[in-house]
Amino acid sequence: MSDAPASMNKEKSRKFRETGSTHFGDTDFAEESIDQIGDATWGEVASACCNHDAEGWGKIFIGACGALFFLYFFLFSLELLGNSAKVLGGCSAGGLLSEDTNPVAGLVIGELATALVQSSSTTTSIVVTLVGAEAVDVKSGIYLIMGANIGTSVTNTIVAMGQMGSGDQLERAFAGATVHDLFNLLSVAVLFPIELITGYLYAITKAMLPDTVEKGDKWAGPLKKIVSPLASRVLKANKDVIKDVATKKVESCDSYYPVACIDGIEDYANCATKCDKAAGESFANGDCGRVGLITCDKTIGCPAFFQNGATRQDDATSGGVCLFLSLCLLMACLMGLVNVLQRGLMGMSTRIIYKATKVPGVFAILIGAAITVLVQSSSITTSVLTPIVGLGVIQIEQMLPLTLGANIGTTITGLLASLVSGKVEALQVALAHLFFNLSGILIWYPIPFMRMIPLNGAKALGKWTQRSRLVPPIYILVAFFIIPLGLLGLSALFAEKTTGFTVLGAFLVILVAAGIARFVWWWLKQEGRAKFITFFGHPFCHGGDETALPEDMQYLKAKVSQLAEHTGLPEDEEEGVEMDIEVQPKEISGGTAEEEVVVVEEAAAVEEEAAAVTESADIAKSAD
Repeated sequence: MSDAPASMNKEKSRKFRETGSTHFGDTDFAEESIDQIGDATWGEVASACCNHDAEGWGKIFIGACGALFFLYFFLFSLELLGNSAKVLGGCSAGGLLSEDTNPVAGLVIGELATALVQSSSTTTSIVVTLVGAEAVDVKSGIYLIMGANIGTSVTNTIVAMGQMGSGDQLERAFAGATVHDLFNLLSVAVLFPIELITGYLYAITKAMLPDTVEKGDKWAGPLKKIVSPLASRVLKANKDVIKDVATKKVESCDSYYPVACIDGIEDYANCATKCDKAAGESFANGDCGRVGLITCDKTIGCPAFFQNGATRQDDATSGGVCLFLSLCLLMACLMGLVNVLQRGLMGMSTRIIYKATKVPGVFAILIGAAITVLVQSSSITTSVLTPIVGLGVIQIEQMLPLTLGANIGTTITGLLASLVSGKVEALQVALAHLFFNLSGILIWYPIPFMRMIPLNGAKALGKWTQRSRLVPPIYILVAFFIIPLGLLGLSALFAEKTTGFTVLGAFLVILVAAGIARFVWWWLKQEGRAKFITFFGHPFCHGGDETALPEDMQYLKAKVSQLAEHTGLPEDEEEGVEMDIEVQPKEISGGTAEEEVVVVEEAAAVEEEAAAVTESADIAKSAD
């Protein structure tokens, strides 16, 4: 009875394999670091990929169909999530972008607007439009673009939270998501003051500009043609409202309500067709309809959540319902996709996977850029890659160059928008976006020492999720909302340019700096780290395991002594000598069958308790 579990454990651990390689599904899968992964040959990769019998190919086909099914609806949920966010936060984002700002406020507004609409592509397109319409100058547009680069990484961080069911998967997924965040934050931390002092992005892009820019046509990526039709049947956001509010063509979104369709007919021609002012058409005369934040599609018609006569509150309610539904569908599809991939990879050696996915950094950057150009969204690229990192298929060291490529690929959206506008200034802002990302890559990626800064930071954040599942939501709130809003408030005080507000702003800056210094002192010198860990509490926090370890060991020794007395086995006289207890029922003299069963069960219980205490000790050591 005891041999079967032992053989099963041997089959599922690298410790009992001659090659020493880890396979997906091993009990110690999470213990293997990237340095411990052995090298495989391309012959082994080809054999693992293509050498299957008919039953194996059938399972692969079914698994591939399942993965594509969940992937499609995962992308659909991301599209619906973006549309819902635009309906809910579009007016606020447009209002933020319309403000005359200083550089710090511009940076924060770009980040907040992107976090609200869940799309850096939308923000950059609006900024390019604002510059083309001369509503925002080029220098302010550059700072808005920098902020948009930070806000774009919110989506994949939310996706990482979908793997909370497994602590190890959450750690890897959160690290894979936040490596994008940290790269963007570090790039802004270095390049923002340089641009503020020297204006190098403005100067470089100014020198590259042609005399004129011819207007081009909009380009829709292939993914948009596949996913958008279904999403547009549910909810379609009206980006024109956001642009009109940002360019101050209207005072607020209220100008578009209530929604009105000609003769009450809900279709694109009667609801969403714009009035031809040159022909004397007007909404007041009933020549054309009017739509708000939810609009109709020219090909598909009006979505399910479109309502004739809707008020702004009605549209906001529809956006909130769709946001909730999209998040539920996102998590369901994420779990389905992860489950299918796990089943397909079960038993596969990490050596094989690492060999197949390990490509030079430059090529990984090109792959990330190419994928993002096709899907026209860096958020989609990184959100699809995040659960794959969580599974351990892609290492975080490979995730970094892929996200850098996604950052480059997303600049194509701005370039296309600038060509549509036909304005030289709009093209300059789009080029500044491209050179900002290229500059960040040159700073943080080529030199190994610099590359390890975002990588180690992301790994540390991932490890914190092992202590508490509250880390990801707290991180999102603090990094993308609380700190930016605080900076926006401080910058607003200085923007007033009055003595009173300036003095108040300076006092608050000194207060914040003193608070940060005090926190660092508390963290390093006054056991702040231990207190912070304890704050999260049981069962998420494992920081208390080290404290409870001595009591657990005493309890375990007492149990071993009781078992030794019951079985008649001698106890070890030397301290520190490990006892390997194997209970053989047939050697117990004078015992009944029932007693033998009890002994075996007690031995199994002691072994389980010993394994639990050892695991607690390992967690406590790794946490330090």
